[in-house]
Amino acid sequence: MLPPYPTLYEINTWVWLSELSKKTCRQVDLRSVPTAEWDAIAALGFDAVWLMGVWERSPAGIAIANQNPGLREDFLRALQDFRLEDNVGSPYCIRRYKVDPHLGGDDALAAARRELANRGLRLILDFVPNHVAPDHPWITQHPEYFVQGTAEQALIDPASHININGTVFACGKDPFFPAWPDVLQLNAFQPGLREAVLETVSKIAGQCDGVRCDMAMLVMNSIFERTWGGRAGAKPDTEYWVELISAIKRKSPDFRFIAEAYWDLESELQQQGFDFCYDKRLYDRLEHDSAENARLHLCADPTYQHKLLRFLENHDEPRAAAAFTPAKERAAALATSTLTGARLFHEGQFDGRRVRLPVFLGRRPDEPVDNELHEFYTKLLLAISSPVFRSGDWRLCERTGWSDNATYQNVVAWRWNKDEEKYLVVINLSDFPSQAMINIMFDELRGNQWRMTDALSGDVYDRHGNELLSPGLYVDLQPWKYHFLRLNKIQN
Repeated sequence: MLPPYPTLYEINTWVWLSELSKKTCRQVDLRSVPTAEWDAIAALGFDAVWLMGVWERSPAGIAIANQNPGLREDFLRALQDFRLEDNVGSPYCIRRYKVDPHLGGDDALAAARRELANRGLRLILDFVPNHVAPDHPWITQHPEYFVQGTAEQALIDPASHININGTVFACGKDPFFPAWPDVLQLNAFQPGLREAVLETVSKIAGQCDGVRCDMAMLVMNSIFERTWGGRAGAKPDTEYWVELISAIKRKSPDFRFIAEAYWDLESELQQQGFDFCYDKRLYDRLEHDSAENARLHLCADPTYQHKLLRFLENHDEPRAAAAFTPAKERAAALATSTLTGARLFHEGQFDGRRVRLPVFLGRRPDEPVDNELHEFYTKLLLAISSPVFRSGDWRLCERTGWSDNATYQNVVAWRWNKDEEKYLVVINLSDFPSQAMINIMFDELRGNQWRMTDALSGDVYDRHGNELLSPGLYVDLQPWKYHFLRLNKIQN
């Protein structure tokens, strides 16, 4: 069972296995991953591994993608020596919910899950509710599961429709962008489709411990109705996710649902049953906004905060090393990994990879390892492996300044508490030297001397608890600098 606030690790499965094959000079699939590789992942202290992209890729989707000039340009941007065979198909253009033969099939996935479980790790897989590949068996067996169109609609908007054996199908889309040409749109209002999805996810639930649900908000009743209108038929009385999640959890209460979510719909998706939702708003504020706006985001109801998934990168976002300066990345990484809720790290993030790889590609360019960044993440992951960050009490700390010095607004702070463990995180999220007084809010500090040891730098500070409570802890931080302090009582 996952802890309340788990740490997750996303791996691009196809690329990872390809590189292991090259490294070991033999074909490696999920069954034959060297033991040392599983050990190395477990040593980083994660609670679960998200093997992104295990399901069967679509030959039809590959053919469509290879004819798309925009995608070809993106492939060449990431891989200058791109060849057609490098396009192994999008993991979100799913032909069937069976493990792709190239990765070893269902039995190989089961073997990988056992290896993870032996090391105390859970397994997360993908589920794509909005669309499937144009060669998915449902196309011929159950065309009624899809949003369909007319010959006239296909003539007016050919980029948004595919004619298969005389039936016009709508391509998958969200309401704000052009249709995706390599996938067909499922009809989330269709009762038969909902029953089929329940059967599909029930099978997936027997193969893993949770699912990351792609673009989860697209099948919410209000969004789906806005996107498709009358073409989808009558809106159901119940929500797609309420039906599905409640049914799965009746049989598998510990199974976890993670929503890729945008458009400020995270709270609504949590109410519909999701255990965690992407916190894209925090990512955007860390990248572009002020520290004060990041802090205000963290002032939301704790129940909501506990169900957010924080990240600095994933396969959809730019690589952190490319999006942030080195100092800013470290500050933002400390923030996202020490907040309440779930935390997501992405394979390659620790090494400073800069190329965002299109998910279609089975190969990526070689990049040098940033050893200093790797050392930083190694220390950070070790520090957050403590149980306090998995199931402790998290609180945002107040910070104050002076009438002639408003730089305190560049500082954010929070603390963790569980049994005897106490931590304080203070970060200057700005380009300016900043000072602040931090209200730590640990009443038990009173009357004792305390030693604060920085988990990343090793620096040690001794303070009396009365001073820490009032006026508070004074901090003076250079741009993008931080304290990650463990508090221990000094015995008399």
